[in-house]
Amino acid sequence: MRYLLLTILIISALEIGVFIWIGQLVGPWWVVFLILMTALFGISYAKKQGMETLAQVRQMLQYGQTPKKPIIDGLCILIGAILLIMPGFITDLIGILLIIPLTRKPFTHYLKKWLTWKFSNRTIIYRREEGRL
Repeated sequence: MRYLLLTILIISALEIGVFIWIGQLVGPWWVVFLILMTALFGISYAKKQGMETLAQVRQMLQYGQTPKKPIIDGLCILIGAILLIMPGFITDLIGILLIIPLTRKPFTHYLKKWLTWKFSNRTIIYRREEGRL
């Protein structure tokens, strides 16, 4: 979280540069059109993927299973949809990678590892505060 502001500033600066570069190649109106089309595509595809993931969660819960994978997939789809709605080509590329199931796998792998590490560290901290380890 401490690098979030720096990351946002860097991505914003890069997005402006890409806007200018693509605007010079194809024209400013095409840039606006491309941004709108990626947002519309992203919203519709994210909705489709999100509904499929929600169906998986419901099915797993119905059978008494813990839906770990579908929840992490859903989180990636949500982040991807938000990135696709934001104007910019870099955020659109990352958003598309997070929504498409084949390219989402590396993200879910690292997100799962990070969440496991984060929760295991919190458990250790809480147990230390309680006076046991």
